Amino acid sequence: MTSALDPALALLRDRALARLRQACPEALAEPGPAEKFARLALASDFAVDTLCRQPALCLSLDAPMTAPPALLPEHEADWPGLLRRWRARESTRLIWRDVTGLDSVDDTLAGSSRIAEQALDAALTALSAQFAARHGRVRNADGEVQDLVVFGLGKLGGGELNFSSDIDLVYAFGEHGQSDGARALDSETYFTRLGQRLAQLLGEVTAEGFSHRVDLRLRPFGASGRIALSFAAMEQYYQREGRDWERYAWIKARPVAGDIAAGERLLETLRPFVYRRYLDYSALDGLREMKALIDAEVQKRELADHLKLGPGGIREVEFLAQALQLIRGGREPSLRQRSLLATLQCLADAGYLDPATTQSLTDAYRHLRRLENRVQMLADQQVHALPEEGLVRERIARALDYPDTAAMMTALDAQRAVVSAAFDGLLQSRRRKATPNALAQYWRGLPAGGEAQVLADAGFADADAHHARLRDFAQSPAVRSLSERGRQRLDHVLPALIEASAASSAPDAALPRGLTLLQAITRRTSYLALLDEQPIALARLVDVTARSALMAERLAEHPLLLDELLDARLVTGEITDADIQARIAHDSQAIAVDDTESALSVLNEIRQSLSFRIALAALAQRQPAPTSAAQLAVLAQALLQAAWALAERDMRRTHGDIAGAGFAVIAYGSVGGRELGFGSDLDLVFLHDARGDEVSDGARPLEASRYFARLAQKLVSLLGTVTAAGRLYEADVRLRPDGAKGLLVSTLESFSDYQTHRAWTWEQQALVRARAVAGAPSVQQGFERIRREVLTRVRDPQVLRGEVIAMRARMRGELDRSDARRFDLKQGPGGLVDLEFLLQARVLELAATHPALADATDSPGLLAALAAVGGIDDAEKSALLAAHEVLVSRSLDCTLDLRPRLCVEDDALTLARAAISAACYAHGLSFSPG
Repeated sequence: MTSALDPALALLRDRALARLRQACPEALAEPGPAEKFARLALASDFAVDTLCRQPALCLSLDAPMTAPPALLPEHEADWPGLLRRWRARESTRLIWRDVTGLDSVDDTLAGSSRIAEQALDAALTALSAQFAARHGRVRNADGEVQDLVVFGLGKLGGGELNFSSDIDLVYAFGEHGQSDGARALDSETYFTRLGQRLAQLLGEVTAEGFSHRVDLRLRPFGASGRIALSFAAMEQYYQREGRDWERYAWIKARPVAGDIAAGERLLETLRPFVYRRYLDYSALDGLREMKALIDAEVQKRELADHLKLGPGGIREVEFLAQALQLIRGGREPSLRQRSLLATLQCLADAGYLDPATTQSLTDAYRHLRRLENRVQMLADQQVHALPEEGLVRERIARALDYPDTAAMMTALDAQRAVVSAAFDGLLQSRRRKATPNALAQYWRGLPAGGEAQVLADAGFADADAHHARLRDFAQSPAVRSLSERGRQRLDHVLPALIEASAASSAPDAALPRGLTLLQAITRRTSYLALLDEQPIALARLVDVTARSALMAERLAEHPLLLDELLDARLVTGEITDADIQARIAHDSQAIAVDDTESALSVLNEIRQSLSFRIALAALAQRQPAPTSAAQLAVLAQALLQAAWALAERDMRRTHGDIAGAGFAVIAYGSVGGRELGFGSDLDLVFLHDARGDEVSDGARPLEASRYFARLAQKLVSLLGTVTAAGRLYEADVRLRPDGAKGLLVSTLESFSDYQTHRAWTWEQQALVRARAVAGAPSVQQGFERIRREVLTRVRDPQVLRGEVIAMRARMRGELDRSDARRFDLKQGPGGLVDLEFLLQARVLELAATHPALADATDSPGLLAALAAVGGIDDAEKSALLAAHEVLVSRSLDCTLDLRPRLCVEDDALTLARAAISAACYAHGLSFSPG
């Protein structure tokens, strides 16, 4: 301490030191230890009192924490004293380590938590043994033993208990039943009494103080609720009655004593209550309400210096972190942390707090918690405000090495300002300020009032039709039944939607599409909250709906996709193959659940989310169109592999396995050629390598042909099953050998025989774009071997070209939808199929002498391979790559706006068609009529 103490403080310290010297003179004999004890004497009367009562502790303060004492059944009367003396001893050790600089504030919080947990465990173990002797063990209907689960909430759950805090506990048990002793009790009575005795043993104030004050008011229904509830009752309560503040409370919940494993299982069950599957901006409403109540209490009781509840206090840091957890934790498991400091770091790692803010909040939190601990260490009291008495406040300041109280308060005010700025920024964040304007007044006048002219003045051409839609919406049951808060949200969002639509690139398309979405989410006010709290999401929504009917439709069908509009990567970043694989890996645990229906729902959510992101990248032209098409194919392959695994698992459960035999999925067409569109079907062929006489080894055995046919049928069914998040894909299996008349699944041997002896030239063309995408590696390799053998066969070029031309003419006659005004991008002359036929014909003609041509299946890859062997020249390659990108881009544009792939020709399209037609003609493939 750099300056002299106030005489009164010096006297207080010296008297405490005199007491310590009398109790344990050897501990203070040397100057070094004496200085440390002087610091301790200034910081804590509680520590001095404990050392005077337990003088042997003076010589072991630097030793590690000791275990709680044994609570022997024959000495029940001694239990309270043993626990209280142990807790006082270990708490004094914490004070010593804090005052002498051996521990950080994090260490002190963890130490306080550890003391509470060990006391709980020791007390519950002793009491459980006592209850078992008197009443037996509780068993459920199946005779299984049931134990009490003690949940720690608040700072105990987070492992960050302050020095003299009470402990927030909730009691639960697995199932109803009865104890098996002579004095039997039903489970609820048994565990209620056990829980009450536990709270009494720890919290009752005796001549030796208390061990831990126990607060049970966070249980369901609070102080009026039952002390101990079954897991089923807990689930029912939180599903039906749970309130916003309880979601905040259960973020930190942790089983701290009793049946820990059962407690973790219950937390898994309750997770959907705490963390919603969508971005939950409605959590901010609950936060605002809680903060308003706290502010009112602070003002009422003049708690400006309250370190926990006051402005810029500990509670604001906790609320800030927990609100962001509730908003995003349902989508991002990494944010489901119990520790506040760990949560702040995870929020920073995920990009939701900038590093500077995170560090400032972390420093402020530690500063506040250290000061709070010192206030409580003074007399072991659960107080959170700085003492009003000047001398006591000065004592705390000097014990913390401040020169005076003013310096301590200056440092405190600086830290509280940091917290207030961050917290106020969250509550006020990007929420738009409602300003009266013509559109807002128009909306509030509906359905009885309002004039279509307001919409016309805003820039809508079809104002009357929009007015009718809005009037119908305003008087719809969904709007009329909105809560007051929901109506406030809608009154913010809808005028903003009209205004943004009017300013968009397609006002008369954007407004009805946006209104369709609002009709879908009106009763789900969390989505209204997202659009209200995050104007950027609304702006992106309008932009997307103005430009894409497909994406507007998907948003309305699956509002969960609104979450994607807040992803920063939508503005600047591309979606990569690694992103797709990472998302599958991220949700692999949910996909691997035994419930196939649930796993399928997860797969559909993944498809919706990632295909939406790819669509946004394509719409914003952040990547070439072929890249988007290739990503859709990568996504389809990943989902096929996951669906195949589900189908195979279900087959094995019912019918067992066929040892040594495998099954593979072969993708043809657009997915095989890595050029998938939005909403495209998948052309699939199925193969296996079992012998005909093999039989599965399950309870219901099947011969190989039926087994693998059933597996293929199950996979096709899973792909097409409609879930709440849509369906994965429609599978087209007509490209299998012998088409619709052939077997659904072929053996490798029969597939090879068919391709060698009976396949048409067009079927061998299709092999150029075919690849194995899922299943057993041995069967995939077998298919690739057959494919390469077929593609590298020597062919007569003239015969080949004639058959290719004939097939193309037949297809064009049946499928080309071009007319005098519009060109069919796929089937029209110089379109995508002409390019595909050109590439396939060149591969079939040249692969016998250039086997590397069989390596690629996608158009860009085939163009590069052909150019490398002289199958086309470099000028053709460049022209065809450019033409391919134009056609794919126009095709995706049409699909995104739900239009047929028919386009009015412009210069770029004319150039692309000419390049393809010229290349076809140059290589003897004149597909164009005339």
